[in-house]
Amino acid sequence: MMNILEINKILNLLLILIIIYFIFTFVNQQTKLSAYSKDISYYTTQIDQLENEKKELLAIQENVNSKEYIEKVAREKLDMYLPNETVYVDINK
Repeated sequence: MMNILEINKILNLLLILIIIYFIFTFVNQQTKLSAYSKDISYYTTQIDQLENEKKELLAIQENVNSKEYIEKVAREKLDMYLPNETVYVDINK
């Protein structure tokens, strides 16, 4: 039959193992929580950037059929000018 000292040693060992398990679990959860917080920060930044880009694209979409926008694109990207307009070219560029 086991005496009280042996039972005490077994209970102490069991208690130490349980404490080690809880410490390991706690550290593991804190590591995951930290990673999730970083992910939240990253995705929040991405969402903000994409919302700003969406606003810019919606503004362009609203103006895409306006006469001013069409003229701007024709001048800047297609090098087109109005019929009676004089064009000067800077040869130093």
